[in-house]
Amino acid sequence: MVHYKSAEEIELIRESSLLVSKTLAEVAKYIKPGVTSLKLDQIAEEFIRDNNAIPAFKGYGGFPASLCISVNEVVVHGFPSKTELKEGDVISVDCGVLKNKFYGDSAYTFAVGEIAPEVQQLLTVTKECLALAIEKAVVGMRLGDIGFAVQEHAEKHGYGVVRELVGHGVGKRLHEDPQVPNYGKRGSGIKLQQGLVIAIEPMINLGTHRVKQANDGWTIYTHDRQPSAHFEHTVSVSNGKADVLSTFSYIEEVLKK
Repeated sequence: MVHYKSAEEIELIRESSLLVSKTLAEVAKYIKPGVTSLKLDQIAEEFIRDNNAIPAFKGYGGFPASLCISVNEVVVHGFPSKTELKEGDVISVDCGVLKNKFYGDSAYTFAVGEIAPEVQQLLTVTKECLALAIEKAVVGMRLGDIGFAVQEHAEKHGYGVVRELVGHGVGKRLHEDPQVPNYGKRGSGIKLQQGLVIAIEPMINLGTHRVKQANDGWTIYTHDRQPSAHFEHTVSVSNGKADVLSTFSYIEEVLKK
């Protein structure tokens, strides 16, 4: 069942989403060769709790950490570990928080030092896929229009669009209806209405769209072990233009330095 949000509820989700954005920016300060993803997770958890919120992922379905940290061929749901990042890695950091009874959710894929040009292009196109999908998150469009926007742009560049994992509604639960696939047909699916809040999150692979799940029951990696990219915003459907409740501006301010 889809839960449509009031203006007041959307503002509470915005508050949570902006805290996610600030957490990702805090983590971005420390992403460099030699740092461990476990250290990044500790930084994020401390920052979230210092801001009177709860890490949404920790304990969710048994997940052991505050961040999903997915390196190189890992698409999503990677566990933070003691393995040090190295020059040329790409690292997707997915974060959620619970504050004032509402969730926020966002993800960003970072380059660790200098990365291969073809991998940088993957990151650029995946971010473009997110922007194009958000343009469709307006009253009167349909869910399939969002998925089609992602799929068309990614496949135009020869990339694989992950099918098994999708975006989702966000509100008093971290994952609500509807599911938001990154593929689809224009004009298909439910009609988008005012008050719908969704996480749009393209997961795009440099090679095949096919993925596998590791024995830990969580980690998803590309079938051909080529890199993957993942960007996510929490978005409120509105008239004329989508209202993006999370932001990458804090992150990009850090990356400029």
